[in-house]
Amino acid sequence: MDKQIAVLSTGAIGSSVGADLSNAGFKVCLVDQWPAHVEAMKANGLHVTMPDSELKTKVEAYHLCELSSLKRQFDIVLLTAKSHDTRWLCEFIKPYLKDDGMIVGMQNGMNNADIVDIIGKPRVMGCVLELSAEVFTPGRVQRNTDQAHTWIGLGELDGTVTPRLTELERLLKHSASISISDNIEGAKWTKLVNSSMILAPFGAMALQSWQAVEIPAVVDLCAKLASETLRVGAAHGYKIEAIFGLSPEEFLGPEEKIIDKLLYTILGHMGKKGSRTARGVVFQDFLKGRRTEANHLNGHIARKGREKNIPTPANDAIVELCRRIERGELKPDRSNIDIITGLMG
Repeated sequence: MDKQIAVLSTGAIGSSVGADLSNAGFKVCLVDQWPAHVEAMKANGLHVTMPDSELKTKVEAYHLCELSSLKRQFDIVLLTAKSHDTRWLCEFIKPYLKDDGMIVGMQNGMNNADIVDIIGKPRVMGCVLELSAEVFTPGRVQRNTDQAHTWIGLGELDGTVTPRLTELERLLKHSASISISDNIEGAKWTKLVNSSMILAPFGAMALQSWQAVEIPAVVDLCAKLASETLRVGAAHGYKIEAIFGLSPEEFLGPEEKIIDKLLYTILGHMGKKGSRTARGVVFQDFLKGRRTEANHLNGHIARKGREKNIPTPANDAIVELCRRIERGELKPDRSNIDIITGLMG
């Protein structure tokens, strides 16, 4: 594939994918806003530690400010930024995207509408992914799901299968198992059901997934969050889609069965070792003292619920708890389950 590729905002996910593509020999630029991380990548490449293997590879890394002097335009931009950075980074990269190029939002949350608003629908490809990783030290990534246990779903926004879709599939198979979807927005909402249970709730309680699923009160909260998200999605016309490489048959049956699949499948993919070292992205942001995606995950569900007059007390409670933690009024702690219960009334 003779394409110019950029991975934009190379945190844990972008670094993991960028390392895979660079190691496979593709022309990949890794562009990031963390100066120390960029300098470490320039000097020593990327060092990705996985449960049973390691990857050390040279990469082509750039600061945001260096892109204007490259005089390069890209065929494919993999946007791996946090949801709250979507709009400004789309505006930033727009002049560097070819007229027939595409941007792929490899993110949590429902951000395609924002990307389309800035880039235009013809140049946007839908994506949903399962990849657990974290980066605390510049140039070094802890990846909890290796390539064999990472899953990516791809799809055109209109559901058609196009040459560029199959080309993207061939590219990203170096990083994950790939599924093609004719219902990519439904797949993204299905992943949001999973994210609503895990990312902000477990982060606010300072729990790793394996710990959380052993606490009955937390599992009960997960069921409430997922049930609200499923109802809101149905009201907005989202059709549940098989994700994580599972078969459509595994998503048939009662709501409780679907919720269990979405809650426990990732634990299985991480394995015993990975599940005991992995920390969700919101938990990581709390540890770093950074803004989280909670308002773009559980907050998005709550806002969409209000549009259809569907109460979302569990998601509302998670958003409020995360606000308090971000303001420094509380700390992430498992005792916060009592505060969540109180906020839910």
